[in-house]
Amino acid sequence: MKLKFAILIFGFSCIGFSQSNDLSNVLRFDEYLAYVKKFHPIVKQAQLVIDESQAKLLKSRGAFDPKIEVDHDRKKFKSTEYFDRLNGTFKIPTWYGVELKATFEENTGDFLNPEAFVPEDGLYSAGIAMSLGQGLVINNRMAALKQAKLYREQAKADRDIYVNNILFDASLVYFNWLKAYNELKLFQDILVNAEQRFAGVKKGVEVGENAQIDETEARIAVNNRKLRLEQSKVNLIKAALELSNYLWLENNVPVELQPNIIPDVNTEPIVDSAFNINQLRSDEVLLDAHPKLLSLGYKLEGLEVDAKLKANKLLPKIDVQYNFLSQTPDIARTFNTAAYKGGFNLSFPIFLRKERGDLKLARLKKQDTEFEIDATRVSLNNKINALKQELESYVVQNEITTQMVLDYERMLQAEERKFELGESSLFLVNSRESKLIDGQLKAIEIENKFFSTKAKLFNSLAVNPEL
Repeated sequence: MKLKFAILIFGFSCIGFSQSNDLSNVLRFDEYLAYVKKFHPIVKQAQLVIDESQAKLLKSRGAFDPKIEVDHDRKKFKSTEYFDRLNGTFKIPTWYGVELKATFEENTGDFLNPEAFVPEDGLYSAGIAMSLGQGLVINNRMAALKQAKLYREQAKADRDIYVNNILFDASLVYFNWLKAYNELKLFQDILVNAEQRFAGVKKGVEVGENAQIDETEARIAVNNRKLRLEQSKVNLIKAALELSNYLWLENNVPVELQPNIIPDVNTEPIVDSAFNINQLRSDEVLLDAHPKLLSLGYKLEGLEVDAKLKANKLLPKIDVQYNFLSQTPDIARTFNTAAYKGGFNLSFPIFLRKERGDLKLARLKKQDTEFEIDATRVSLNNKINALKQELESYVVQNEITTQMVLDYERMLQAEERKFELGESSLFLVNSRESKLIDGQLKAIEIENKFFSTKAKLFNSLAVNPEL
């Protein structure tokens, strides 16, 4: 029931749009793309890439969250308290491998280790822990946060590419639907002419002005036009069903295109406006702003961060800590260098084979991406220039086919006039009409290729238009 209601609403909405342009039941190209961009599930799926990157960024920032730790250990047996140890810690990680730390330690019991003895009211400490070698300039959590920020920007560029691809595919389907509709209208008009000609020839046979064979030839022409009309109807139905794959409403409700909805036959200005073709053809292409190159650029920056992290692993690991001790933390002067707890930890692999191998792999990945960027830049530039030249060619081809169709129409009209005067044959009339049909079909095909090339230029630049 909901689906039927959605289909009905969609039909009325299209009628509403078309009435403002004095057209009936027309689905304009820009309106169609607006539906696709707003409601198609794959477009919504592309937005999930942004949401995923935001979640990863939030996760990486969690490595810098302050942390509270409480460790309580107690043992009591046969009325004897062996030990009761309480250790509470508050840590604040900072950007450059430095960690601020405050602790409270309270230990009691009959069998405590002597090093665990503290004042009766507990012992407080405040200090820092930091890395002097590996992890000072860059560490895992710093690298993770930087890479998460880069991934978020990369996801935005990838989203534009995903949306552009679905709009490109949807555009080709609309153009095929328009082509099928134009062919249907052509064969409908041609059939009307053939039936009128057949009626006239048949009447001429009845009064003796035409031979019986002329009626047979006229009937063959009518049936041939009927056959091609039926084939064009099937093609239009298939094209409409394919178009329906891209039509959705809110709440992921699919829409089936209604038979009374037709494409806009004068859609070239709308296509140019939706794709912003005039600007894409005239302006110099700034490839540095291309979403594909932006995405690869952010990927390269992420690999550079990873390479810096791997290079930092070649340094010795030196972790130091220093804590001031006091049993009266409310008095600031009780924290002094006379009471402290400190230490350091040093480790360094002798051969560094694992670290050197990781660094080499990171640099190879970076180099691979640099090669990919260079190849993509050249490929995009050549593809865009080729499409611009192809568009220029189709402008010329459209002009030629338009003139050819006009000439075929004149030839057909002249042949029909000669046939009425008895100076020609029905065979020649049908032959002239077949040439006209072929010319009109060629014009429809070239128009379809012309629109498809505009869509390819739009796709090659990965534009994400506001619709």
